[in-house]
Amino acid sequence: MPTRSRLPPSRTALPEAPPPLVDLPLPVVGPTAPGEDDPPAVRPPRPPVAPRQVERGVVVFDLDGTILDDMGLVSVVAGDVLEKAVGTPSAEGRIHYLATTGMPFEAQLAQLYPDIPPARRQAIARTFHQRKVAEAYARAKPFPEVPKLLKRLAHDRWTLVVSTGAEGEMADLLLEREGLRFWFEEVLGSADGTKREHLTEYRRRFPDVPMFLVGDSRFDMEAAASVAGVVAIGRASRVPGWTLTPKDLRQWGAAWAGYALGELPEALEELGRPPPVRRRGAPARGRRG
Repeated sequence: MPTRSRLPPSRTALPEAPPPLVDLPLPVVGPTAPGEDDPPAVRPPRPPVAPRQVERGVVVFDLDGTILDDMGLVSVVAGDVLEKAVGTPSAEGRIHYLATTGMPFEAQLAQLYPDIPPARRQAIARTFHQRKVAEAYARAKPFPEVPKLLKRLAHDRWTLVVSTGAEGEMADLLLEREGLRFWFEEVLGSADGTKREHLTEYRRRFPDVPMFLVGDSRFDMEAAASVAGVVAIGRASRVPGWTLTPKDLRQWGAAWAGYALGELPEALEELGRPPPVRRRGAPARGRRG
C-alpha cells in the first residue's frame, strides 16, 4: 500500500502533467555505496570565523528557487523519487515537496512521512540528492535578473552570502559554473546546520549591521523571523501546480516580496533606512509601502 503523507491537499489545482522523467531505478548514493543502515557522512566542523565589521550590511541569499530558477525541475525529481520510494503519486508528492521546501530534504521527509524509519529516510534523501544534481542542477540556470542584481548590490557595498539546504560544495560548484561565486563572501550548506543556524552564525560573524534573508518559502520567512535582527525578503513563485504569491510571503513575515528581484536594491535602501526621529508632540507618520 502506498505511504501517504501527513500534509493536507494543496489549495492549488494540479496542472497538466509535468515533463516525463527518464525511468531510472533508485540508485545508491555515495562513493562507498553505503547501505540503508549506515550513518550519513558528517563533515568535520569548520574552524571558527572571527566576527568582523562590514561597511553596509549583509544580504543572505537562499539558492534553490531564489538564485537558481530550478524549483520546477527539482520538484519533478522529488515527485518521482517519492513515488518510487514510498508509493505517493508523483503529482501529489511534487506538491508536497513544494509545500515544505526550504528545509533539507530529509527534514521534509520527517515531516511528511514520520512513520518511515530514519535510516530509510536517509537512503531516500541520498537518492534525491544524486538525482537532483544529475537531472535538475545539470539544466538549471539563474533567474535572468540575478547576475546584474548581485553586481549592483556589491557595488552598493552590501556583503553577500549564501544559506542553502543543499550541500555547500555543490552550491559552490553551481555558483562557479554560472560565474556568480565571485560575489559571495561565504556559502553555508546542509553540513553547516539548518537555515536558522546559518543565520545565527552570520549574525555572529557580522554583528551590529542590517541583515536580510532573501528566500522563496514559508520556512525561509519563519527562519528569518526566529533570529533577532534578520529581516525577511521573499521571492514569490509560479511553477506548474504551485503558486506562492507576494501576499503569502508577507503573511509569513516578509518585509518585501515580489516575483522578481530587480527592485531589491531599492527595497533594501528603504528597509535599511533608520526610522525618522519624531519631534515631541508631532503626529506619527506611517512608513511608505
